[in-house]
Amino acid sequence: MQVLEEVRAIEFSEGGLLVKTLTRDEELRESYRLRHKVFAERLKWVAESSDRVEVDSYDPYASTVGLFDEDQCLRGVFRMVSSTHPFMLEHEFRPCLLPGCEIRKESDTVEITRLALDPGLADKGLSIRYMQVLYKGVYQWCRQNEARFLYMVVEKRFLRVLRGMGFTCDPISPAEALPPAEALSIAAVLDWKQFEETCPQKQPEFFRWINSMATEHTAFEKSSF
Repeated sequence: MQVLEEVRAIEFSEGGLLVKTLTRDEELRESYRLRHKVFAERLKWVAESSDRVEVDSYDPYASTVGLFDEDQCLRGVFRMVSSTHPFMLEHEFRPCLLPGCEIRKESDTVEITRLALDPGLADKGLSIRYMQVLYKGVYQWCRQNEARFLYMVVEKRFLRVLRGMGFTCDPISPAEALPPAEALSIAAVLDWKQFEETCPQKQPEFFRWINSMATEHTAFEKSSF
């Protein structure tokens, strides 16, 4: 079992769905099987394994969050790594970055990787709903852990989707075809303080929904930036 004493767990329900930090061994193994379906079998980003699980050197110190449907079936996951540990962006995804680009490694900074949705979902509307709730989990995890800056590497077309939804993801690299899948990917950083300043003006209903678990004052308001 992973022990992450410095990380605050999250757990909330949203329209019959459950989003929570995974701590039990069986839940984590289920998340690794889902990751294998997405990143090994479908996207071909990593090699397939004989045991049909996708794990790497970042998992022992990462925080994994899962999305469960009404039947308690795991439908989505994402993984967070704090700045006290290496980021994939510093190693595997380093080719994305321009020469001289420095990665912020302060206590208010994390990296999200291995965000995945069950590829077996045939209903597009249901997939969109699940993904939106998973994004809410990302936001709430960052709030709970006072993480203002979120690094990511995503496919170029997916970055446009995130920005269209109101997430203030600023590219920090040109688009790069990353092996082995040669997917056109781009590195970006999301500033949640900027999101909280702009989203209520541009997409107030979405902001009220994603922020609906919030306490009266946010972690960002209590900090001096």
